[in-house]
Amino acid sequence: MSESIETRLIEAARAERSGDREGALRVLREVLNVEPSEARVVLAIARLNREIGRAHEAVATLRDLDVSQLSPTLLIDALMLRAEVAAELGLEAEQRVAIDEALVLDPYCWPARLMLGQMHERSGQLKEAARIYRNTLKISPPAAYRPESHREALEHAERMVDGYAQALELSLSQAVASIPGVSDKWREAISVFSGRSRPYLSQANQLAVPRLPAQPFFRREAFPWVTALESKTDAIRAEMLAAFKDQGADFEPYIQYQPGDPVNQWQELNHSSKWTGFHLIRSGQPVEKNLARCPATAAALAQIDAVQIAGLCPNVMFSVLAPKTRIPPHHGETNARLVAHLPLVVPPGCWFRVGYDYREWKEGETLIFDDTIEHEAANDSDQIRVVMIFDIWNPFLSVEERALVQRLAQVEQEFRRS
Repeated sequence: MSESIETRLIEAARAERSGDREGALRVLREVLNVEPSEARVVLAIARLNREIGRAHEAVATLRDLDVSQLSPTLLIDALMLRAEVAAELGLEAEQRVAIDEALVLDPYCWPARLMLGQMHERSGQLKEAARIYRNTLKISPPAAYRPESHREALEHAERMVDGYAQALELSLSQAVASIPGVSDKWREAISVFSGRSRPYLSQANQLAVPRLPAQPFFRREAFPWVTALESKTDAIRAEMLAAFKDQGADFEPYIQYQPGDPVNQWQELNHSSKWTGFHLIRSGQPVEKNLARCPATAAALAQIDAVQIAGLCPNVMFSVLAPKTRIPPHHGETNARLVAHLPLVVPPGCWFRVGYDYREWKEGETLIFDDTIEHEAANDSDQIRVVMIFDIWNPFLSVEERALVQRLAQVEQEFRRS
């Protein structure tokens, strides 16, 4: 294309940016008089006609377009424009042809798949539309990066997919309701199968022991020390409250990233009094002054199956979550250990999630879970929530495997320091 024509195209683009679409069209038609087969100009004219409201002219122009000149990217643009104009004019057969041709060129063209789902929805094929929307959402941009032109349609697709998943989950649940043995595991399987949730896997930040069951919660009755610990709840709570009253400064922010560290989801809680801890043992090191203030707690802890992993465990603290505070989803350091909560102060409106499973703390009843599975917590009440958090060995590890974990952690620490 000659330099003078390129100059006229720039002139047309400038007119369009200023809001003068008719002026831009006039310039483009002048270019077309010189280069009647220039496909890029034809495509631009069709697009402007559509934007002005001349859908019939746009679709006629696109039907005559010589696509052999277009690059694959521009060809998809032309096909999508043709599909959009055909939809406006109610030309469903023509729209479907354009969509199918675009998807042959690029099977991951999510706007084409979105439009395909809309076609099925308009025809009353709601389940098929929802399935198409579900696949579209997998390849479309995340919510924060969606183009404004498609934001509303993608949000509608999400609602359709969620409605489909809810209906399927209900049908699946009703189908197995009379079958014995439908445990939490199978309720989660139904939720994943329906698309209501995803599989939650163990993701350790440090030492991951492969092939251990990724079990969210463990039955407290399976741990012989639980009864004795729970019988000391009142004494432990009294020591915690005394420490909180007399030594409030020792309840320090649990999240303490330094300047320059990537804080990710911890921005709100970093160095915040919304989530504080009174540490009795930290990364395997006793906090002697705090232990001295809590002799009954220290005696009770001596009876549990505490995990010993160099530089990491055990940890014991009184964890205080302020009113209206949420701990975001996160993962723990190693599945060689489990984390236990002894709830001490739990007002109504507090909840805890590990993977798929939601629980409410009950004062004096221990919760034991694998913290390498995504978990989060919230205090939606107007009072503080306090639990004692501590580490124990994962019971799926043998004595020999515990020794392996300890040795690996010790050598890693020595390697890092040397």
